[in-house]
Amino acid sequence: MNLDLSGRHALVCGGSQGIGRAVAIELALLGADVTLLARNQQALQRAVDALPRVAAGQAHGWIGADVGETVALAASVQALVATRPVHVLVNNSGGPPGGPVATAGVDEFLTAFRNHLLANQALVGVVLDGMRAAGWGRIVNVVSTSVKEPIANLGVSNTVRGAVASWSKTLSRELGGDGITVNNVLPGYTRTQRLEQILDDRSAASGRGRDQVAAAMLASVPAGRFAEAAEIAAAVAFLASPAAGYINGVSLAVDGGRMHSI
Repeated sequence: MNLDLSGRHALVCGGSQGIGRAVAIELALLGADVTLLARNQQALQRAVDALPRVAAGQAHGWIGADVGETVALAASVQALVATRPVHVLVNNSGGPPGGPVATAGVDEFLTAFRNHLLANQALVGVVLDGMRAAGWGRIVNVVSTSVKEPIANLGVSNTVRGAVASWSKTLSRELGGDGITVNNVLPGYTRTQRLEQILDDRSAASGRGRDQVAAAMLASVPAGRFAEAAEIAAAVAFLASPAAGYINGVSLAVDGGRMHSI
């Protein structure tokens, strides 16, 4: 199986922590040069310093940018691709705050769409020429199982995640002929800061302790445990590899079997 990404350049959003950082490590282990993108520059530098270097000349770097600032985000990545094209784009950003959809404010939706759908579109617009010139590209979006089954009390997130999935499917059909694949990875409950936020929110809303909330969540997972970020990253890295060249337009759940849908 050809998983070699030597000579490829990957841009990983949200790369300073959690799933993004785990993805960056996996791509680096496959030989890619990795650029991390996030807001916290100190965290980015620490993450880059810790990335593996398994191939001669392998180089990693970072960009400090906010995905919510679409124009500045595109400009930062434009400066990057001017020096070297991006062959692998991993769109990954923290989810919106929880709450029911019926009482969500318009501004909450606008912020969520800006941080996810619009940021993804802006980044694709910048990296696409380089992928087309290479005749090879991978776009992997880290989304959520709510793409297939909405999650209670995550109304805004469910809405924007569904939009990203439809955008991704449309894009996959447009770009497949250029040697570029577009896929989604749908993490289940994963040990990240996002999970900690969900546990806190559900505990506060229900009056139950965090352990009780966690146990109730795990009762719905056949695997009986939360995922580790590295397990989500492994799926992303495979979809980014040469071996996955004929996988296009899919939404791959990595959820321990929690979803009921096929």
